[in-house]
Amino acid sequence: MWIPACAGMTPRGKRSLMRRRGVCVRVMAGESKKILVASTNPGKLNELRAMLGSDIEWLSFSDFDAIGEIEEDGATFAENARKKAVGYAEATGLWTIADDSGLVVEALGGAPGVKSARFSGAREEDRTLVDRKNMAKVLKLLEGVPDEKRTARFVCCLCLASPEKILIETKGTLEGFINDREVGENGFGYDPIFFVPHLNKTVAQLTHEEKNAISHRGNAIRKLKPLLDKLLRG
Repeated sequence: MWIPACAGMTPRGKRSLMRRRGVCVRVMAGESKKILVASTNPGKLNELRAMLGSDIEWLSFSDFDAIGEIEEDGATFAENARKKAVGYAEATGLWTIADDSGLVVEALGGAPGVKSARFSGAREEDRTLVDRKNMAKVLKLLEGVPDEKRTARFVCCLCLASPEKILIETKGTLEGFINDREVGENGFGYDPIFFVPHLNKTVAQLTHEEKNAISHRGNAIRKLKPLLDKLLRG
């Protein structure tokens, strides 16, 4: 079966003509299913690959010579995930999985929310530096807020789409509190300041396996996996 990745399709009017390694993407009968992960975040890519299995050939933006960016301007995590999955699936001809995830802090009225990745306004290419600036802003805004009012949750919305339609949507959450400082060296994003009470640790103190067992993204992926397996069998 030929997949028209070079047919010149554009997602929602965005510039997005691309070629994979200089040629059109082709999937032959009997080959592993090719699914594009619509993210530049290596942490997200690794979590999806680890939890959804090796029977799928996972592609990323690095497998393409060029790809136009789809603006994440939705009002909710679900809207952004849906927009990215549909847009990149239309552009590449591939099934595409996209997520939008972030931190919701009750005392901040739900912020950072959908702006979690760019909450501080930092534009540095160094993702670690951006993460630290985002965390610093959250901690600054919560100065003086008592522990019991620092409740927060991580939210992840996943969407899998084909070029024709949305196939699966799932949502996962993780409840916790915002710590008063960064603790731990693992993970990424807001992990060092997100405290999980029943483990008495921040997410950044967990091993990769421990994090996957409880994380918002892990919970969303666990809901998606049996639905994806059913689709692939079909």
